[in-house]
Amino acid sequence: MSEAAPSHDLSKRRKIPRIPLAKMLARMIREPRNERVDMLGNLRTLYEERGPVVGANAIAFKMVHLFGPEANRVVLLDKDRIFSARRPWMAIMGKIFPNGLLLLDGEEHKQHRKIMHTAFTRPVLCEYTERMNPIVADAIGQWTEAGDDFHVFPAVKSLTLDMAARIFVGEKLGPGTGRMNEAFEDLVAASMSRIRLPIPGLEFHRGLKAREFMVDFFRAGIDARRAGDRGDIFSRLCRAETEEGDQFSDQQIIDHMSFLMMAAHDTTTSTLSSIFYELGRHPGWQERVREECCDAGKESFAFEDLESTPALTQVFKEALRLYPPLPVIPRIATEDFEFDGYLIKKKSMVVISPIMTHHMEEWWDDPHCFDPDRFSPERAEHERHTHSWIPFGGGPHMCLGLRFAEAQVKTILHHVLRRYRWSVPDGYRMPVQQAPISRPMDGLPVSLTPIG
Repeated sequence: MSEAAPSHDLSKRRKIPRIPLAKMLARMIREPRNERVDMLGNLRTLYEERGPVVGANAIAFKMVHLFGPEANRVVLLDKDRIFSARRPWMAIMGKIFPNGLLLLDGEEHKQHRKIMHTAFTRPVLCEYTERMNPIVADAIGQWTEAGDDFHVFPAVKSLTLDMAARIFVGEKLGPGTGRMNEAFEDLVAASMSRIRLPIPGLEFHRGLKAREFMVDFFRAGIDARRAGDRGDIFSRLCRAETEEGDQFSDQQIIDHMSFLMMAAHDTTTSTLSSIFYELGRHPGWQERVREECCDAGKESFAFEDLESTPALTQVFKEALRLYPPLPVIPRIATEDFEFDGYLIKKKSMVVISPIMTHHMEEWWDDPHCFDPDRFSPERAEHERHTHSWIPFGGGPHMCLGLRFAEAQVKTILHHVLRRYRWSVPDGYRMPVQQAPISRPMDGLPVSLTPIG
């Protein structure tokens, strides 16, 4: 597939195959949870039945799915600056996470990203990683008595939330942890709500209440953080200033912190759960990465160690390939454009699919198989195309916190692998809810055994 040259001869353009609106509505009524649970299956059906460009007439807009690495490259790099990230994400989560970095476009996005970068420089990431180690060591020490009744997802989610509170906010949440966790659950669920009305009892209303909780929580601390010299991300954003003197307003700090806290612990929990599952099913790989961690001879993990853990890096990348936390990425086309011979009209919602690209047989050998060696220098399957592996997006909106996320995941695994072995029940297959963020639906039960 390649980007086609513009053509003024409409007769030479292909007609986009479309899914009838009636068929879409019937499926939503018949299988209301299917889009969240098996998004990959739905996307694969579209691709196999209708090809790499598929249209759908939704109620409020026209949607076009573009499948494959070349489509990812065109949309994510956005060389002509014709794709808006703000418009679709505001429609999806604007009431819940308004004006987070993901929801900004153009110069505003560039400016905010520049200010925020001061909280994610290499020296600062080294400091964050150093502070992660005692938090992880203390938390996983409480897992000792779990035995055969250990559920990975809630345990890891509690740990990553505590890490987010300590690293991002600089304090233990204490009794507020439960409310914070509940707030994030409600915020993420509300972002996928079909009924977006503030009716008490519905998930969208719970999301709005959770938003109020987060706004109050962060607003109360801004003045003190601006006046102080603390090193957590919240404090750094309060004081962040570019060479030109640009700073965030109070409301911008609140919006960015709400979104960052969600992204930092929900997506990391998703990735860690996927890794736990696959290493539980593949004890050979579990031992391989354990030996790598133990051979380093270090109790703690440092940011500098990111590049000296090749086996763990391959496992990390393979888990993100199989279970990308964000399964699809939407954009709104602000101009007509042509792709692969198809004319795609202005105002269409253009959707690319990391989860589908990561499972395409055209680009990956045996794509449904857990095989971290595909990322080895010898095989390097991810280098077959610049945009065949995109768990962190790409282009101007490439995830700003990707190195932080990698450090967080590897720090946790470094400690867990040195302290425990685990396995999943024979024949067990993790039931996955793929959207809005990939997660195990049963909490991921494992048998956890202390080493030594």
